[in-house]
Amino acid sequence: MHSHIKKLYQLSNKPYRFIIGLMSGTSLDGLDIALCKITRAGTDTQIKVVAFDTLEYDETYRQNIRQVFSKRQGDIQHLTLMNAWVGRLHGAMVNRFIQDRGLKTADIDCIASHGQTIYHSPLDHHQIADLPNATLQIGDGDHIAQTTGITTLSDFRQKHIAAGGQGAPLVMYGDYLMFSSKIENRVMLNIGGIANLTYLPKSRDINQTFSTDIGPGNTMMDSLAYTIDASQPFDKDASIASAGVINKPLLKALHTHSFFAQSFPKTTGPELFNLDYLRQAKHSAKCENLNIHDCMATLNYFSAEVICQSIQRCSATVDDISVYISGGGIHNPLLVNNIQEIIPSLSIKTTDNLGINPDAKEAVLFALLANECLAGSSQTFQNSKANLPNVSMGKISFAG
Repeated sequence: MHSHIKKLYQLSNKPYRFIIGLMSGTSLDGLDIALCKITRAGTDTQIKVVAFDTLEYDETYRQNIRQVFSKRQGDIQHLTLMNAWVGRLHGAMVNRFIQDRGLKTADIDCIASHGQTIYHSPLDHHQIADLPNATLQIGDGDHIAQTTGITTLSDFRQKHIAAGGQGAPLVMYGDYLMFSSKIENRVMLNIGGIANLTYLPKSRDINQTFSTDIGPGNTMMDSLAYTIDASQPFDKDASIASAGVINKPLLKALHTHSFFAQSFPKTTGPELFNLDYLRQAKHSAKCENLNIHDCMATLNYFSAEVICQSIQRCSATVDDISVYISGGGIHNPLLVNNIQEIIPSLSIKTTDNLGINPDAKEAVLFALLANECLAGSSQTFQNSKANLPNVSMGKISFAG
């Protein structure tokens, strides 16, 4: 038996594993790094976040990624180079995280890396009948493994697509393992660049559980903020939006895309919801010269409405539902206030109330997916619904 395979076998049989989860989102603010102690697997999973940090990206990283991010056309050499460069950079950031905490490489069983999404293209978006759903994340796992000396699992979304899913969202797998409850119906709302949710009925019936993208979270607001100040690529504390008023014709135009009429589950990305989408909506609403503050205020309310409409669809058949928020959107006070004002009766909490740092949640998710790949059961996610293939995810890169 090869030593790598022997190590995997031993790793899968350990009573617990120390796994570092990595998440780099569309906001390009930094790399989320969560060191998790995960005991057992499947519905018996227990998880403890031992340490968490977000290591900020510099402007070089942002500029390099923006050259290829969410673009149908680009420089193939630059994209190829970035795949290796991002992998090595993320590996170096993991090394710094480990060293800063007085740990050693040998203390970590494996790394679970989401990578940096460059292009997400489900069939509903590309509409080329003979071609499948597709997605691309860069930051090669082999480079992370070699840079850190730690076995790395990466490229999780490809198996999901290969097995008939859309590659996103993947949050339901971790949400079900971490947060399903017998005492309340829950919506786990993640407001990242794209907002997504997982509906967890208190029946814990996997066939009634689902996860879906629901539309833009921060991505359009972030892109607009970047046009104002490249060093501040988001509307910090909603200062821009709070100085504006909602433009109702623009708000109406933003809601007209057929994506919003699609049934759950569905997936989307910045490939659709971007500044071109905003420009088209402004043209339709005849407000091309709308000032930046009113534009940002309208985008903020648009995201809130999209989120609330989806929550209301989830709660249409139940009397009570609790919403737990995570992701960068929790730091936008106007967005959170808008959600609460649209649905005043809504019980909104963060995942802190369930023992998981809301900023760490997505990085923790990928640590969980890696744990399922290494030690999980193939029967954990038997589900008849679309977009939930019952497969393990993650490609394994050995160190050395």
